[in-house]
Amino acid sequence: MARPWEADPGADMVRRLGRSPEELDTTNHVKGCPDIWELDNGDIAVIGRDLTPLYAHRLPEGALISPGERLVVIPRATLISAKADIPDA
Repeated sequence: MARPWEADPGADMVRRLGRSPEELDTTNHVKGCPDIWELDNGDIAVIGRDLTPLYAHRLPEGALISPGERLVVIPRATLISAKADIPDA
């Protein structure tokens, strides 16, 4: 059975949501740059640390990580800085 939503690998990043990792002091350009981007189809791309193996066995009720999905963690400051760029509806 097909999933109701599928990521489009052809979508392009069009705009950063929030401030850059440099502005938030969350990067040293060696170990990555946590970030949030809006794609040209309206979907959101999140760049963060892949902690799937560390969280997979302790997910809360109703949460699951399907094959092909990864759980990523970003700094709180990254999400808070994006709040103004995320519409309410």
